[in-house]
Amino acid sequence: MTEVRDYSNLIGGELRPAADGRTLDSVNPATGEVWATIPRSGATDAAAAVEAARAAFPRWSGMPAAGRAHYLRKVAEVFAANAKELAELETIDNGRLITETAKRDLPGMTYLWTNAAAECAAAVEGRSVDFGPGSQGLTRREPYGVVLGIIPWNSPISTLSAKAAFALAAGNTVIIKPAEQATVSSLRVGELLREVLPPGVLNIVSGLGEEIADPMVRSRGVDKVSLTGSVGTAQIITRASAESLKPLALELGGKSPNIVFADADLDRAAPGVTTQAIFTANAGQICYGGSRILIQRPVYDEMISRMTEIAAGIRLGDTLSPDTTMGPIVSAEQYERVTAYLEIGAKEGAELVFGGRSGAELVDEAHAGGYWVEPTLFATSDNSLRVCQEEIFGPVAVAIPFDTEEEAVALANDSVYGLAAGVWTRDLGTAQRMFRRLDTGTVWVNTYRKVMFPLEGTKDSGYGNDSVLAYTREKAGLFEF
Repeated sequence: MTEVRDYSNLIGGELRPAADGRTLDSVNPATGEVWATIPRSGATDAAAAVEAARAAFPRWSGMPAAGRAHYLRKVAEVFAANAKELAELETIDNGRLITETAKRDLPGMTYLWTNAAAECAAAVEGRSVDFGPGSQGLTRREPYGVVLGIIPWNSPISTLSAKAAFALAAGNTVIIKPAEQATVSSLRVGELLREVLPPGVLNIVSGLGEEIADPMVRSRGVDKVSLTGSVGTAQIITRASAESLKPLALELGGKSPNIVFADADLDRAAPGVTTQAIFTANAGQICYGGSRILIQRPVYDEMISRMTEIAAGIRLGDTLSPDTTMGPIVSAEQYERVTAYLEIGAKEGAELVFGGRSGAELVDEAHAGGYWVEPTLFATSDNSLRVCQEEIFGPVAVAIPFDTEEEAVALANDSVYGLAAGVWTRDLGTAQRMFRRLDTGTVWVNTYRKVMFPLEGTKDSGYGNDSVLAYTREKAGLFEF
């Protein structure tokens, strides 16, 4: 029987249960077993977090940039020293493979916090403009105040770090609301950083969105909201934020095209679109997953053959084993959503190329209670199908043939989303034209999912980003003597 551990909120430098004592179960999606409990916080806890962040703001924002940088470098040291534990917690909590959390996420977080420390000075830089004798214009960058970061379940530590590190570097204080489906790693980060950061500078509060995120979004004590999540959640937050007209940053979903031209290096493109971009990338549960695979007709059959062979080698099972190459769906609710799309694709008339199965038959007995869906590829020439247009957020992709570059652009942009795209070609001219013409925030060429800068979408994929300057506003002054 798995030992169940209790976790607490971080509010004002203290570890606290929910004020009314309520809890939520955290379920290991690879086994279906409860392995931890988290606070089911309420309005009282939300108000306490806002109050703590507001109280800490004057001292933190008034600190010299070098002082904030010192604290953020210490945070980076904490991540480096506790990387193994945090990677394992995240893997157990949301099903993300240990090979992802330990080798990709945690080393990246150490770098991210160190980089944020280096950005502290840039966050307060201003400009000077001479308007003539006795008249000078000045600008300076100032923090917003209290920033609420609402983070998703698919990559909690990475998203927490991206929001908190740069918001803190800019002089804001921060409240993090993790997704209730995967909260433990964030709460453990709170336990660790309690020993490093001044009280109230970073607060982490767990619970249901409607019970704690909504009152914080509405609160005039919160000055900016940064969400990584779904379009539906963004619409709810946008309506709630209208009461106080606070600025928002929204990094939302996607239905990203991954475009393979006939001249592409198929030895790179086939694994690039099959594993790097969708199936083994957190079981397709990534906002910028390349789930629409557009293939130029001369290489269509060969690409399908190569992808089928690669998918056949994907191994499901123990998420803590380095031999496993794809994990589970995060929760029972998400599992039902993904498996429903397997039926939708079949009913719409899409051809099932491979996959389509789900459940205990895919894994061993120890993991039979988990939420398993095998890599699945549909094929169609009709981009209007639901499996082509709607974000599934699971290991389900669709292959669509095209003939010309013009057709590829039209198919790629025929979506309400615009988060990312991939292009596979040996021709520099083709790559540059596609980069200009694709209506997305990020374009990868001959690679995929290498995030080197803040993601920012177009259309229903949102707006704004988590860079240090995005967490400041510019104040202008005119001096005449």
